[in-house]
Amino acid sequence: MFSPEGPTLRELAVQALSSVEHGYDLLAPKFDHTPFRTPDTILDAVASALSPLGPFDDGLDLCCGTGAGLAVLEGVCRGSVTGIDISAGMLEVARRRAGELSGGPRVTLVRGDARALPFAPASVPAFDLVVSFGAFGHFLPGELPGLFAQVHSVLRPDGHFAFPVVAPPRPGTRAYWALLAFDAVMRVRNAVWKPPFVMYYRAFGLADIQRGLTRAGFDVETQALPEFGRRPDGSPRCRMVVATRTTAG
Repeated sequence: MFSPEGPTLRELAVQALSSVEHGYDLLAPKFDHTPFRTPDTILDAVASALSPLGPFDDGLDLCCGTGAGLAVLEGVCRGSVTGIDISAGMLEVARRRAGELSGGPRVTLVRGDARALPFAPASVPAFDLVVSFGAFGHFLPGELPGLFAQVHSVLRPDGHFAFPVVAPPRPGTRAYWALLAFDAVMRVRNAVWKPPFVMYYRAFGLADIQRGLTRAGFDVETQALPEFGRRPDGSPRCRMVVATRTTAG
């Protein structure tokens, strides 16, 4: 499905009937050949937007998956690069990708839950930059305050939490109805089948993000990613959210 190297419909069905962790273990070898992997165009745009804010010392790729975002951190960090993900299968692919990087910052991969980051002691924040690409649909809205608090706890003062947000499709468009149908199917699946597989693409709105980050103690800004242009109403098609842990935070 998607491409000759991608998963079959049967493999996707098996994944969808698994837990998030086990499902991504199964999908990992073929994940990069699916539309679920963040496109290089977005990764490159975020790297370009981060460059003027750096250089940074130590960076974390939150929910790193197969490690596509590690190259972004390698380009803007001069210390260490860490990736964390709950799926051992995804980390195995990321480990191979890390071996292909140019050899700049030291890369460490950690298996763990983003809702309880295993970087201790929390009193000594470990990172100057945290990025994440395409992972937030795997968290229920009620989990986001705790997730943002975790990121806040591992960032040094004046450190940044940055991630791209694509503008939602306009109501009535084909993409709008496709996402609505996908979320509806996932909600029905989770109502009748256990364990749940959380992947809701419509639950992560920009206004909610900004409010949640502010409550977690961040100063929040957004900047348009000009590579993707603007919609007819003038709003950006894609933005980068930059949440900064203030010195007093």
